[in-house]
Amino acid sequence: MDATFFALVGLIIFIGIAVYMKVPGMITKALDDRASAIANQLAEAKSLREEAQRLLEEYKKKRTEAEKEAEKIVAAAKRDADNIAEEARVKTADYVKRREAMAAQKIAQAESDAINDVKSRAVEIAIAASTKLLGGRMDAKAAGDMFKSSLGEIKAKLN
Repeated sequence: MDATFFALVGLIIFIGIAVYMKVPGMITKALDDRASAIANQLAEAKSLREEAQRLLEEYKKKRTEAEKEAEKIVAAAKRDADNIAEEARVKTADYVKRREAMAAQKIAQAESDAINDVKSRAVEIAIAASTKLLGGRMDAKAAGDMFKSSLGEIKAKLN
């Protein structure tokens, strides 16, 4: 009997004890549990990946919608700005026209006042000159007739 025989006997006893203690079943159960845990982790990872993919698609869709909405808002703002600018141009042109009309009216009024002032001053000067020239040469009746006639001529020419 050599050492190999004892090693073989020891190995058989060890295997026997291991089988009696159900070590292969425990190892199989541990391996099955480990495989099951790995399968569960893989399934969970797959579901998380699918959920992440779904969320990514959803966020891409929301981003696209937000970009379209932003473009609409920018376009509306540009339209509003153009409308406001056009309205301001129209109001400014209208204001300028009103101011021009008022200025023209004031100029016409000033011109009319100036003409009337000149006419009245001319009448006063003419009367003063006539009175001075004719005052010494005419009697009262002739002066009155000439005044009435001159006044009638001046009124006719002024109108």
